Amino acid sequence: MPMEKTFDPATIEAKWAHEWESRGLYRPARPDATPYTIVNPPPNVTGALHIGHALDNTLQDVLVRYERLRGKDALWVVGMDHAGIATQMVVERQLEARQDKRTNYSREEFIDKVWQWKAESGGQITGQLRRLGCSMDWGREQFTMDPHFTEAVVKVFVDLHKKGLIYRDKRLVNWDPKLKTAISDLEVETHEVQGGFWHFKYPLADGVTLDDGRDYIEVATTRPETMLADMAVAVHPDDARYKSVIGKDILQPITGRRFKIVADEHADPELGSGAVKITPGHDFNDFEVGKRAGIQPGRMFNMFDEDANVQQVSDRLIPDDFLGLHRFRRNGEDGARELVVAMMKEEGFLIPHIDKDGNEHDAEPRTIQTPFGDRGGVVIEPWLTDQWYVDAETLAQPPIAAVRDGRINIVPKTWEKTFFNWMENIQPWCVSRQLWWGHRIPAWYGPEIMADGELSYLLTAKGQLGREPVFVANSFEEAAAQAREYYATKPKYANGAEIIELSGDEDETRAFIKAVRENPDNIEIALRRDPDVLDTWFSSALWPFATLGWPESTDLVKRHYPNDVLISGFDILFFWDARMAMQGMEFMGDVPWKTLYLHGLVRAPDGAKMSKSKGNVVDPLGLIDQYGADALRFFMSAMESQGRDIKMDDARLAGYRNFATKLWNAARFCEANGIAASTSFEAPAATLPVNRWIIGEVAATVAAMETAFAAYRFDEAANAIYSFAWDRFCDWYLELIKGAIDDETKAVAGWVLDQILVMLHPFMPFITEELWTGLGDRADYPLITAKWPAPAGARDAEASADIDWLIKLVSELRAAKAELGLPPGARLTAHFPASLKGRTDKLAAQLDRLARLESVSFDPAPAGASAQLVVEGETITVPLEGVIDIAAERDRLTKTLAAATKERDGLAGRLNNPSFVERAKPEAVEKARADHAAKEAEADRLTAALARLG
Repeated sequence: MPMEKTFDPATIEAKWAHEWESRGLYRPARPDATPYTIVNPPPNVTGALHIGHALDNTLQDVLVRYERLRGKDALWVVGMDHAGIATQMVVERQLEARQDKRTNYSREEFIDKVWQWKAESGGQITGQLRRLGCSMDWGREQFTMDPHFTEAVVKVFVDLHKKGLIYRDKRLVNWDPKLKTAISDLEVETHEVQGGFWHFKYPLADGVTLDDGRDYIEVATTRPETMLADMAVAVHPDDARYKSVIGKDILQPITGRRFKIVADEHADPELGSGAVKITPGHDFNDFEVGKRAGIQPGRMFNMFDEDANVQQVSDRLIPDDFLGLHRFRRNGEDGARELVVAMMKEEGFLIPHIDKDGNEHDAEPRTIQTPFGDRGGVVIEPWLTDQWYVDAETLAQPPIAAVRDGRINIVPKTWEKTFFNWMENIQPWCVSRQLWWGHRIPAWYGPEIMADGELSYLLTAKGQLGREPVFVANSFEEAAAQAREYYATKPKYANGAEIIELSGDEDETRAFIKAVRENPDNIEIALRRDPDVLDTWFSSALWPFATLGWPESTDLVKRHYPNDVLISGFDILFFWDARMAMQGMEFMGDVPWKTLYLHGLVRAPDGAKMSKSKGNVVDPLGLIDQYGADALRFFMSAMESQGRDIKMDDARLAGYRNFATKLWNAARFCEANGIAASTSFEAPAATLPVNRWIIGEVAATVAAMETAFAAYRFDEAANAIYSFAWDRFCDWYLELIKGAIDDETKAVAGWVLDQILVMLHPFMPFITEELWTGLGDRADYPLITAKWPAPAGARDAEASADIDWLIKLVSELRAAKAELGLPPGARLTAHFPASLKGRTDKLAAQLDRLARLESVSFDPAPAGASAQLVVEGETITVPLEGVIDIAAERDRLTKTLAAATKERDGLAGRLNNPSFVERAKPEAVEKARADHAAKEAEADRLTAALARLG
């Protein structure tokens, strides 16, 4: 059937996505081929395709399709992350919509509901990735909660614990009071909030005064409510104002608590009074100051419960009026902050702020950088609690060495410094989360053995580490065996005891404790499973090897680990990439991937970061509907320049859609002229210069693309094939062969078009596959599994020189006609130097047809006005007497040049004015620069046109 007249992306995209996947062509059987492996950064099961996904997955697919065409056993691992917090929130919101809630169900019942949601609604993004054309191994789709993946997660946790690389500790975490869980730094967003800076008097104890006679130290804070848990005041050790009182006591005004003035370089003498109140249980900096001052984390005060309401602390000095109050004003009622300020003011300990007009205020107004949970949407509370931690410092050493010695190649190299800075200063990694959905921590707590040999079951408060022994194991049976051995040291249990498991539910535990107390002879020992789950990043850190079947020693593991490359946004370099490197090197003994490619962000057209609040988010599916997946993919690839951010540009997208249309029309031209699919992988024999030239251009393009791919220059590879397909093939070669399409030319043209389709396929898979199949009967040899071009031999130097000269001459002549207002078809006379006679004779037919020359002469040009065309250093003269009104044309060009020059210089003046550049909106400055460049180019063109007139 003849090709359709118009190119319809939607029709062919749906057809080929189904064809490729249904025939298993994303993973053709190539057991003897060189393996090539990429793992897809697993999107959240709750996710939808956004523009960052479109970039990330396009780049991966370009590489996978390229290597598949090169004959490799290309495996692109695909899957989804269970997304602990996000998924639990989705299901909880569904329950809330039905006036229901999670706590109405047991843990197991709620998890069943999550699995039900996943089966019905989760994973829509996988269908969207298919629309983008992602050639993933969909038959082996992975999920981080699959049974084999859970087995890997548990093994990693247990093994790290045995090595002392996972442990339980009391530290500060980012606590989300709405979600009631610790969250990672990645899940914290910093917002500017209008707040206050309160100044207070903290009285010195025991009649001590400062050198200036004051009996108090002034401290300032943006969080006055936390003073209820103050444990020190810090001053700089070299601050002369406070040297005499270092080590002396402060009397905290509200609680009456006595604590020391400590010397610590954290206190900045130039900031405020130079004295800082230290609340180690609610500030990350204060936590470190407290430890340096000798305060053990177990003795630090945690004055908030999990809801951020005030609770009593161990010295029981917080007044009853505060207990149960929320930290902030809420629902029209004052919170702990407001009550602290009121009490300090009433007792005369508030130092008022005097504004520039002499007015008195309780606090100095401040814009405060405030952390919010990205999902809970409330202010994060640094919270002192017991969590599970990974010794990231130890695990970071092998990846650091691997990057230094080149086993891991980070592209672009500029990210290495950032990588080293973070890895060399890495903190313990908190991996426990207070959720129900996720990988349950494989740890069981048993009762404490008391001094009298009896067992004590403790119900520790949330966030408090009990003294019970903990048994970390791959299963309850293993934990029970550990417990049996542990308790056998006591006579009562020397002959063994029945070990039972409690779910962790507090009511069940209380009932068991009551039964034990009522029956002291009972020798059952109950273990309680840790209720927490693991951080999602913990499981996704195993992605490069657990997805291949580890801990089983599968053929996939042996063949495809380490992976070849990971493509990732720079924003998850530490949260995911670095952790994969840690776990991969710890458990596999080798790097997880040989190359780590970090791309930039996709930004709005004005360069702003996309966000829902700004309303500038772009939907990639909408772009696919409008321009086609091929155009979007090509845009992403052509704009990706090693880590630089990409600005959305509808004009470019439209341009790449037009590129696809141009290729379609070129194929229709070939079909109409009897040019069909090539039957040869090798280039056909060619004698005509134009054919020898285009074969050489194919070889040059293949070489340029291979060089670009080797350096991960997606932009250079895309632009190489774009330039060749549009400019050299469509615009010039097809024009050059018109009217002279003999059998040789048909064979060459068909072969060249095939090579274009193969080279363009990684970027624009849909249209290229459609054309590949439409131009030839090769259903059993689809383009997706074709061979990458390997044209033999060097470029034909003589043919290349001749055709390149012809192209330059025709381009110069066309430009001259346009500048002089002559129609493109106007036939002119040209006078050539005698040295060019051999070349013009050889190219006579093309000169006649493309250059539209009435005659070619080698005699001297007649006197009078003429256009001078300089091509490769030699001048061709085109007489203009009688062709145009020379005087009128010169006058027109002069006036137009004057206007363009005036506008150019005016714009230059604005751009050279610092006031304009610094104060104007960025988009206004950008437009002025673009307008200046356009006027400058216009002035140069008009100047050249005047020069041609002589």
